[in-house]
Amino acid sequence: MFHMKTVLAASAAALLSMPAFAGDIMINDAYARASGMNAKAGAAFFQIMNHGTEDDRLIAAKSDASKRVELHTHKDMGDGVMKMMEVEEGFPIAAGGMHALKRGGDHVMFMGLNEPFVDGETVTVTLVFEKAGEMTVEIPIDLKRNPMAGGMQHGKPEDGKMGEGHGTMTMGDGKSN
Repeated sequence: MFHMKTVLAASAAALLSMPAFAGDIMINDAYARASGMNAKAGAAFFQIMNHGTEDDRLIAAKSDASKRVELHTHKDMGDGVMKMMEVEEGFPIAAGGMHALKRGGDHVMFMGLNEPFVDGETVTVTLVFEKAGEMTVEIPIDLKRNPMAGGMQHGKPEDGKMGEGHGTMTMGDGKSN
């Protein structure tokens, strides 16, 4: 029985290391974090690569994990103050280019979590692209990421707030328009 669990765990880890595709769009290096065990908010970070010859744009994200899901970024308000805000127009991904969603910058924001994020589980997210259409992905939840690894904090380090990292996204069901 133990051996079978080890094989299943290794298989799951292999799946999580595979990128997700929708048309010419590839999602890689993803993970999600919440602010702590009783957090009401969380975020997802990843790289969007456009292997096509046409520009595209991430215009929305949807998930049953929270009451609201928005595309967010941070804006420097001066005097060392950063403000997090929704990016209604989405994130452009140039043809042949890459756009990184990372801590302290652009990210997918989960507000009003329905249940706490559990380390080692996944959160299902549907990414909506202007041209590539919808792409449903499973993003691994990693609550052990170093909250001090570059960028701006979403709170105090001692609160176990979000950090930057290098997880991956599992294969999802991609649809093209």
